[in-house]
Order: sequence, then C-alpha cells, then structure tokens
Amino acid sequence: MSQTPRTSFPKDQIKVLLLENIHPLAKDIFTGEGFQVETASGALSPTQLREKLRDVHVLGIRSKTNVTAEALADAKRLLTIGAFCIGTNQIDLDTARLKGIPVFNAPFGNTRSVAEMVLAEIIMLSRQLGQRTQEMHKKVWKKVSTQCFEVRGKTLGIIGYGNIGTQVSTLAEALGMTVIFFDIVAKLPRGNAKACNSITELLKEADFVTLHVPATPQTENMISVEELKLMKPNSYLINASRGTVVDVPALADALKSKHLAGAAIDVFPEEPENNTESFATELQGISNMILTPHIGGATEEAQANIGGEVPAALIRFVNSGATPNSVNFPIVDLPPTRKSHRILNVHQNVPGVLREINRIVSDLGANIAAQALATDADIGYLVMDTDQELSTKIKQEIEALKTSIKTRILY
Repeated sequence: MSQTPRTSFPKDQIKVLLLENIHPLAKDIFTGEGFQVETASGALSPTQLREKLRDVHVLGIRSKTNVTAEALADAKRLLTIGAFCIGTNQIDLDTARLKGIPVFNAPFGNTRSVAEMVLAEIIMLSRQLGQRTQEMHKKVWKKVSTQCFEVRGKTLGIIGYGNIGTQVSTLAEALGMTVIFFDIVAKLPRGNAKACNSITELLKEADFVTLHVPATPQTENMISVEELKLMKPNSYLINASRGTVVDVPALADALKSKHLAGAAIDVFPEEPENNTESFATELQGISNMILTPHIGGATEEAQANIGGEVPAALIRFVNSGATPNSVNFPIVDLPPTRKSHRILNVHQNVPGVLREINRIVSDLGANIAAQALATDADIGYLVMDTDQELSTKIKQEIEALKTSIKTRILY
C-alpha cells in the first residue's frame, strides 16, 4: 500500500498569509499541516501586499483585499491563492494564471446563509417589518395592514440559478411561492421552478426579484433604468450578489417614485475597507428599504465552512499539484504513483511543448510513470511522475525551456 508522498520542499518552510479575519479554523488546518501561518485582521493595499508576497507561498483573502498585477509583481514564491468567499473579482485572475498561480474559492461554504437572508428579506419587505421596527424604536405605534402581504402565492424571480439561487428556489417553494428563474446557462429546475427565456420575461412576471450573479462586464448595471421600468408596479428587488450589478441611483428613483414597493441591498459599488469608516448611499432614508453591510455570508456556520473548504483545496494543491475547482487554471488531478518523483510545469500553450518535455525525459533515459496535461488558451499545466534518480536533472532542463513559466519538483 502506497504511503502519502513527502513533499520535496519542507512543509515547515511553507509560509501562509491569511488576511481579513479569516476564520481561526483555517489557521488551525494550515498549522496542523506543518505550515508557518501569519494572520492579519484587515486588508492590505496592493503596495503593502506586494511587499508581503515576496516571501509568501500561500495567500488567503476575503473580499476587501485586491490582488492586482502590481501586488503579484514580486511574488516569485507564491504557489496559490485562496479566496475565502464566493467572489473572485478582487483578484487579477489572468495575471495569476500567467504566473502559474491557481486560485481557489469557496463556492458552497456560505450558500445556505445567503439564501436564508434573502428569504428573511422577502418576508420583511412584504410585511414592512423594517419600517415598523424603526417606528417602535421611535415610540411610534403604527398598526397597519395596508400594503402588507403574505408571500405565499407570490412569484419569486431568481436571476442567476447557481449554488445560492437554487437554494433560494428550494426555500421559497417551501413557503408556497411560485419560482421562476433565468440563467445564461441551461440549468435543471429545482422542484416546480420554471426557467424564463430572458431577463425581460422574468422582470415582467415576478413580484420579487433576487440577484445571484458574479461581477463581470456583462453584469455591470444589469438592473438599471429600463430593467426597473419592466418590473411590476409594487414589486421588490433584492441584491445580495455584487454591488456593481444594480444601478443604485436608478433604484433610488424607482423607490422614491413608488414604482417599486421596496428593496433589500446587501452589496454596493463602493464599500468601506473596515468598520470604522462611514458609509453613504442614495438609498438611505427611503421607505421600506433594507440596507445591510455585506453580511449575506456573515454567519458563524458559513465562516467555519469556508474556513475548512478553502484550506482543503489549497493544501491539496500544495501536496499533490491537483487543481480541481480552481477558478483560473487548467484542471489536472493525477493520483500519486509509487517510487517516483512528481514534477509540476506551467508553460506557454504553444505547439510542441509536450514533445520537447518528453524528449528531455527520453534523452536522459528516464521513465514516465504517469503524466497528465491540461491547457487553456494561454497556458498548459503538466503533472508528471518520473524516476527519482533523474528528477532533478529533468526539472532543470524543463525549467530551461523558453516556454516554461514555473517548474518545481513536488516530491
């Protein structure tokens, strides 16, 4: 029975940097693996991060740290990056990929927490609970039922039917809501949910619209003046995805004109770096407007889930070179072979690279025990198990190829 191979680079020399109050479980997992771990409570500027990354092998961040091309400029030792959240738009994924740095995120860790908050907001908006609470704190007793509704029988439109969108779908049906959805990729409906052919169709039919899409050039201001006009009178909008998805001034106008009956917004185009900064938005002071400070995934359960999910992916890559679920890298997952050394090579995706690498192995009289290659438009990622006695020489010659970006002997 084969044993877990020992990495050629001593684990106690692998340095991990965790920023932004990542859950303590992550530190415990990395420490238990034998890595050195440094933590910081806040985000770093690109300039500060650039300085730190000169000596770091694994970086863990949340949503406030921007990993720019500048920050990665001197990151010669950086092996991988973990985003302890769903979104990765704060990371320059292309620059990382071209430097041979795979990025991993947490696509499942906070799914339930966000979905539950969305359902809570649907009920709060429908019953105007936010307004009643504020009034009571001001010693005002206002018992009314006008424009307060049950959510049972109402139609919920979900834009973006991924991990969170499908969870919202399931919970909404349990409340007796009719669910419709739109996604740019064909998705299997949950329960009785029905797919719409377009966002326009969804906006015209839904009593509540909730957004669960990433921040991309295509989704920037995807809900703006025209889209808001398409929404049913007295309907509601919820955004717990990314702040750039909704045109905030346009939403403010739609609420002030009473075309929409209310909204709940958890994310904003510009957000404070920390809890000591003040925050202002055009949406403040508007009736039946729920504003929360990007807390969709801010539960103890979600942070603990993410604190375990991301380190598992990062450690697996460090220990075996496996890249399943990487958001920016070719996917390779090669099982270990006995009595061999593993070489990892990231190279430019041009014709003839694999032929050159195999020629090097052949000319040195070495044997390839196992080999896997995956490519994208720009890079190729090769994982190769070969003879222990010749692995150093093979690595050196592969590294010397003009097409090589990053090469290392894993074990």
